[in-house]
Amino acid sequence: MDLMPILSTLRRHKTAAALIVLEIALTCTIVCNALHLISQRVAVLNNDLGIPESELLVVDLRGLTKVDSTDTDAGTQRDLAALRALPGVRTAMIVNQVPYGGNNNSSGVSLSQDEQAQRIEASQYESSEGMIKGLDLKLVEGRDFEPQEMLNGSAFQGNSEGVNMPAVIITRTLAKRLFPNESAVGKQVFVFGDKPQTVVGVLERLSPPSPARFTGDDGNVSMLLPLRPSYAGGSYVIRVESSQREAMLQKVVATLEQQDANRVVIRQRLLSDMREEYYKQDRMMVWLLGGVCLALLVVTALGIVGLASFWVQQRTRMIGTRRALGATRGQILRYFQAENFLLSSAGIVLGVVGALGLSAVLMRNAEIAGLPWSYLPVGALTLYLLGQLAVLAPARRAAALPPVAALRGN
Repeated sequence: MDLMPILSTLRRHKTAAALIVLEIALTCTIVCNALHLISQRVAVLNNDLGIPESELLVVDLRGLTKVDSTDTDAGTQRDLAALRALPGVRTAMIVNQVPYGGNNNSSGVSLSQDEQAQRIEASQYESSEGMIKGLDLKLVEGRDFEPQEMLNGSAFQGNSEGVNMPAVIITRTLAKRLFPNESAVGKQVFVFGDKPQTVVGVLERLSPPSPARFTGDDGNVSMLLPLRPSYAGGSYVIRVESSQREAMLQKVVATLEQQDANRVVIRQRLLSDMREEYYKQDRMMVWLLGGVCLALLVVTALGIVGLASFWVQQRTRMIGTRRALGATRGQILRYFQAENFLLSSAGIVLGVVGALGLSAVLMRNAEIAGLPWSYLPVGALTLYLLGQLAVLAPARRAAALPPVAALRGN
């Protein structure tokens, strides 16, 4: 097809053509980056922590009166025994923090006691016996803690001088950072005190309590210490059948209340509900960005339809002349489609430049990963198809005009 008539027509309608080109460019710029952000949020929403979230209950207790740490340690053990004896309870433990709980206790880990030594910040989990098995955590190296290695967390409250914590279990990500070219099992690290702790096991993964906003190994820099928290500073985590969660939660709370009247349950939650609340803003962001993309595409399509319809009315006599000279309906249709293709191409070129520029700004100011190149052809193809579909109806009306009627038009 000869493009010169199309280019000549566009030069005579510079303002209208420029508006469509800018509209397509703006849509390309925003939609490409919005789709990238949506994909990141969806990946976060589908993030699997590697634990049976749908089977876990979380209960927090606090005492009404101040009691000695020895009493809270003993009371915690009685609570755990009563919970484990409940029919339907698969396992019960107490941990210092839980995923989606809002707290994130962490400590530095180093290979030397030297204060100048590099320390890696890692999420610090403390738990009663059975956490690894109870949460289906996978040991890729080494072993779980042995009974003689377990300590009451109260031993490290206040003055912990002379208390030796012998062992630690770390995640594979942390192990690779500390010992990049060798096995971590049997190596010594410094977490607390003057004496080192021996790495006895390496977990495949153990997500921090506040999961990374973006998926990847960087979100699994964690360690597990052989310290038993008490109910005064920890949360009970109970694993049950997912189909009985709500009923079992009430039984768990009733059992704990019966153990000691001087305590009160301050929170009782399903871990799945905590996840829903934690990712609430991410879900809202997905819907918001999706709505923005849809609105931009609709506005762009309406702009193309409106401009094409206007040009059909303006070119009625030209269409009639071409039909009288032998132009077929298909040729008239292809004329308008080619014209839209040129406008879309110009807009997409500008939009790609704008998309990369906006991505650079987001990387610098919002610490968002750069826009992958794969989104650019997807965005371009979407806008090409949108343009062709939008111009189709006006182009078909133009092609259907009888030559005599078109020649009598304005």
